[in-house]
Amino acid sequence: MLSNLLFTKSNIERGLDAAWLRNNVISQNIANVDTPGYKRKVVQFEEFLSSEMKTGRISHGRSGLSGDGIRIIEDPAESSYRSDGNNVDIENEMALLAANSLRYNTLIQRINGDFQKLKMVIKGGR
Repeated sequence: MLSNLLFTKSNIERGLDAAWLRNNVISQNIANVDTPGYKRKVVQFEEFLSSEMKTGRISHGRSGLSGDGIRIIEDPAESSYRSDGNNVDIENEMALLAANSLRYNTLIQRINGDFQKLKMVIKGGR
């Protein structure tokens, strides 16, 4: 049980790292909304996670996710409705920021629940 809990905790930590980084990247996009030629950045993590799960690299006997799976890339979409080449849509970025905050808080609640379970086991179920 302990190895299962630690494995889950490790993967949740990777998700938290990705959400934290995504928050910073979205904030950078918002800060550069008026910068001519700025191309919005995105964090790729879920794609890596999906790939790892399909190939079976994530299992209880293995090391879990590595930091190599979290990447910041320039938005591949060439959609820029502005003449100055900036492709940041402030409304979209604000929605992404709100969704990311929910994701981060959900992961925090999950890891706190896991620690509560571990605390209960250590105390002998009391």
